[in-house]
Amino acid sequence: MNTEAKGIRFILDFWKEQYLDEYISKGGSKIKFVTGKQGSGKTYLLQTFQKDADKDGFITVKFSAKDVYLNDFRIIYLEILKQVDITQRLLDCAKTIVEKLGDSFDDIPANRTYIDYLASEDRADVLNRRAMRDINREMFLRNTMMDHNFSIACAQLVGDILGHPKMEESEKDIIMRWLNGDKTVKSASLRAMGFSSGKLTKYNARNMLRSLAELIRLGGHKGLIVLIDDVDILVDKGGLENVIYNKNKRDDSFESIRQLIDDIDSMHNIMFVFGFDRVLIDDEKKGMKSYQALWMRVQNEIRSERFNRFADIVDLDNLALQEYTMDYILEMSLELAEKAERASKKASILDEEKLQSLIDKAKYGAIGLPQLVKEAILEGETYE
Repeated sequence: MNTEAKGIRFILDFWKEQYLDEYISKGGSKIKFVTGKQGSGKTYLLQTFQKDADKDGFITVKFSAKDVYLNDFRIIYLEILKQVDITQRLLDCAKTIVEKLGDSFDDIPANRTYIDYLASEDRADVLNRRAMRDINREMFLRNTMMDHNFSIACAQLVGDILGHPKMEESEKDIIMRWLNGDKTVKSASLRAMGFSSGKLTKYNARNMLRSLAELIRLGGHKGLIVLIDDVDILVDKGGLENVIYNKNKRDDSFESIRQLIDDIDSMHNIMFVFGFDRVLIDDEKKGMKSYQALWMRVQNEIRSERFNRFADIVDLDNLALQEYTMDYILEMSLELAEKAERASKKASILDEEKLQSLIDKAKYGAIGLPQLVKEAILEGETYE
């Protein structure tokens, strides 16, 4: 562990070492909640953690609860599916099979399949074709981490990418529509291709997510990181007319999160991080406390007065007050001032007395310390 880590890196370096480098990449699963006052750095933490995960070989997804409803896990899953680019993930798996057979995908000419490449080298014999099918079958059809229908879809689509066996365009279209949650796909069409009849619902979407995370792993990535910001919109409409969480939708959203908590141990190589203003905890009528099934699962995490890097609820206000030393805040303020000057913006240099007043203000006010510092230096800037 890097004992010199300061500020927000105090938690991010810990997450990288404990979760990205170890637990998640080795098959674990985790849910974290990040909270704090307005301007405490929630969005910045999620953005920075996403960059860390991208560099470490994870597939990352980030979206806001202002844009994607949380009351139906089917909607959440489809947003994740869209961002991970399932076509590319299937291609990753095809590359893995080629490598297992001792070849390089880069050697295959453009617009040619792997079976075409083998044929050009007089290697498209029965043994190589059988080996290709056997690896495909082992990766998907015998994979207990995958939903049965999902595994059939992946096996057929990856086989088509490799050129063995090839599929009709109409068949590929049906499978891709089904994968993407198209409700108009007819069950009879799916059964004809070996699928059991079944459409994507909020009840099976978590199982599909588990399958998607496994597909990502099979393609050579360390896992899937899902970052969901602005969850406090559940209790605060914020003047947004296009996203309205009434009581039923709010309760359904809490239920979605509750079910995810209960199911997370059945998943592998996946981590969720939810970011929200602490009003989601403090508001007893609309917040987490109003939904006991969820509150019972997280309430013990709220009680610690000291900042605990292992805690599943990360309190950034505690982090700032306990780990942001005066030296670090001075360093942060100077960096902000230098960036402002390089951008030809007006900036103020803060002395220790001014910074101490901001620290005192952060203890009892409604604004987090990072934003107070930034606003004092760069008039009007926000730091979510």
